[in-house]
Order: sequence, then C-alpha cells, then structure tokens
Amino acid sequence: MDAIIMSNGSSDILHEIEKLKLEKEEIERRLSLLEAKLNRNPGEAVEMEVNRSCSSCLSMLDGHGEAVNGLNADMIYRYSRHLLLPDFGVEGQTNLAKSSILVVGAGGLGSPILLYLASCGVGCLGIVDDDIVELNNLHRQIIHPEAFVGHPKVKSAAASCREINSSIKLVVHNEALKGSNALDIVSKYDIVVDATDNLPSRYMISDCCVVLDKPLISGAALGMEGQLTVYHYKGGPCYRCLFPIPPPTAACQRCSDSGVLGVVPGVVGCLQALEAIKVASGIGETLSGRMLLFDALSSRIRIVNIRGRSLQCVTCGPNAIFTRQMFQAFDYEGFTQSSMSDKARPELHLLPESSRISCKEYKAVVDNREAHVLLDVRPSHHYRITALPDSINIPLPALEINVSLIDSSLKEATKVSGKEASLYVVCRRGNDSQRAVEYLSKNGFPMAKDIAGGLDSWVKDVDPSFPIY
Repeated sequence: MDAIIMSNGSSDILHEIEKLKLEKEEIERRLSLLEAKLNRNPGEAVEMEVNRSCSSCLSMLDGHGEAVNGLNADMIYRYSRHLLLPDFGVEGQTNLAKSSILVVGAGGLGSPILLYLASCGVGCLGIVDDDIVELNNLHRQIIHPEAFVGHPKVKSAAASCREINSSIKLVVHNEALKGSNALDIVSKYDIVVDATDNLPSRYMISDCCVVLDKPLISGAALGMEGQLTVYHYKGGPCYRCLFPIPPPTAACQRCSDSGVLGVVPGVVGCLQALEAIKVASGIGETLSGRMLLFDALSSRIRIVNIRGRSLQCVTCGPNAIFTRQMFQAFDYEGFTQSSMSDKARPELHLLPESSRISCKEYKAVVDNREAHVLLDVRPSHHYRITALPDSINIPLPALEINVSLIDSSLKEATKVSGKEASLYVVCRRGNDSQRAVEYLSKNGFPMAKDIAGGLDSWVKDVDPSFPIY
C-alpha cells in the first residue's frame, strides 16, 4: 500500500472539517431535543414528588434552571434513570459529575470503559494512547468506526465519546504513558483505569498510582478469559503486592499472539467501568481485596479473595522505598523482560547467518523450481488460517515425534526432482522457525535453514496480498 503524505496545511484543514462536523452534529442533536419538547402534549403534566426529609432526592430548580444539588435541567433529564435509583440517586450522580478519570488504553478494554464513563456523566474523562486504529482492532474495539482506520485511537475514541455526551470534558493524550510523563499526566485525575495489555505497563501504572495515591481499576482479557480488580484503594494491595517478581516472559501472552474473542474484553471493560463508577460515586462495594474471574466458554464468573497489602512491598509497604525519582528512573521493560508496545516484538538471534535465508531468497528458490521441502512449524490452527503453497505443517512442540515425516518428505522431493532436496522452515514471525532449525540441525538435518522474519516478512518483502493476521 502506497503511503499518502499530506502537507501540514491539508492536515489542519481536515482537522478543522472534523471539528466543525462534530459541532454540527451537536447543534442538530440539541435542536432535535428542543423540538421534541415543543411537540409535547400541552395537557401532559410532569409530576415531581419531593421528599424533603430525604437528602438523596431531586432538589428543586432555582429561577435560572440550575439545581441546588448541582444538576441542571438537562442533566436531570439525561441521567434520570440514574437518579431514580434509591442506592445511587442525586448523590451518586453529583459525585460522578465532580470526578475525573483517566483511561490508559483505547483498545478492547478501553472501548466499553470510555463509552460508558462518557455516557454516565463523568465530569472529566482522560484518554491516553499512542496507537493507531487498525482493521484487525474492530472486532473488539467497538469505539472505533471503520472511517478512523489509520488514525490515532485517541482521536477516534474522543469523537465517539463526544457523539454520546458532549457535555463532559474530554482530555486527549496522544502519547504512550511512560515513566517520563506518567506522574504529570496521572496527577491531574482522581481515578485511573488500566486498559493496557502488557506487563511493564501494569507495573508502571500501579507504581505511579501508589506514588500519587490514586485508586486503580485494573483489568485483563485474553482468549476466552478475563479478570479485574481494584488496586490501592481503602487499604487494599497494589499490583506489586501480588506480583513482586514478574512472571516468565513465556507466560505473558498478548491478544496479537494468542487471540481474543471480541466480546470478552467488552465484558471485562464494562465491569471495569462499573468499578470506576462505584469508586467515583462512593456508592457500592468495590473489588478492592478481591478479584473477579470471567470464563466465557463456561459462562462462569467467580470472585476470589486476594492477599492483602504486603508488608514487604517496595512500593506501598510500611517500609516502601519507591520515590518519585526512583519511579522515573525505573526500567520497566528491563524488569519484566518484555516490551510496552506490541509493535516491537523482540527478534531472536539463535542461528548463524549461514543457517538463514531471506524471504526474497526463498522466493527465488520457488521461482527456480529448486527441489526442497517447506516446513511450517506454526500451531495447526494458525496453519488453517493461511499458509504458503506446498508447505507441510508440523507444529514446533510436535517436531521431535515427526522427524520421520520430514525425512520421508525430503526423500520424496529428491526422488521427484533427481536432485538432493533442501529443507526450509517458516513460522509467523521468524522466532519459532529458528528454534526448529536449531533442533533439526542437531538431529540429522544439518542443511535445514530458517526463513528470516517468517510470514510477516513475506508480506512486507514479497507478496503484500498474502493474508496477514
């Protein structure tokens, strides 16, 4: 796909057009609301029962249409279903309108969180994300329409939130949250919601909330499962209390590697929004000290107790040593041995260059009809998604018990061509194929070669039309 480069002037014009369109939509919405009020039956009476002994009832309006409780006529009408709840009412809505909440991440979890917090009337809603909208986001990131593919997620998310509720304050941070800016950004908000999907960000956001004494609503979703809890709230533990030592990198998978059913982060995100609303309103029992576990396959939700604040926690324990200066200097990616960005995947270097070929070099092998066997070591369900022609699939974990199949395939290719066949190995991104070649070279196949970069590089360097996932 050819890149389209716009001048600064064109970009400014497009930005202004978008801004005017949003303003136009809001004007049309307000016109429709006023016209609807004019068209009401003149004989229709609206009754308001006021219980003067109840502090959570609706307050009478003053002469200017402003409510004594801080809710004006539009707010009372918009949030009337909240106000009718005896356990929430005016007090809950007023507290919500005074609160400010930062949502870190505008993806699968962030989408329902942002939509519900915006619609429910949070006073100030912050969005921080540095990613752009991609087509493979849309099955789960419901805040983004197709028209915003290729645009910043914060821009798309803000536009959707404004369409739902133009009366709240929206603050957009089109940047990655990291040690150098987190304290400054987070300090402006009352509550933080972690909607990220990587380990270093979880530690960083939790540490930042402890340093600044902010409650944190944290959630995660992967595959068919999800979980959430509330950290550092009313004496509850922080993330480091539960996980003082990061789990092994191999145990920390992401949606881009393992997949996720679109509705799963939707469910978890809705529950995160609920916890944020409870913390902001001061009404209801939160998940502090407990964790909710969601299993989509069995339609089961469990809530388990988690251990309390650790006395040895370096961040929130009684002898905590974590200062603002330490936070800003801390290497979270080094600590967790993983990246904050799913765009930057570490490439392994297990093999000498003599045991690797590029995708372009393998394309020449195919074009020249050289005798060879192409071994695809991806999981079988990946292989069913898409594969290079004439490849055989043996998943990496099953390699050892299928050595004979590789051997027979090479002999057959040699017999057909009359020349000794070569062996090439491919995977999705070029790491598992290196592991496979490393094993094969030690077990009777010294000629095996890895196709560097895997199918991702095939798309970039050889065939842009090849399906990518």
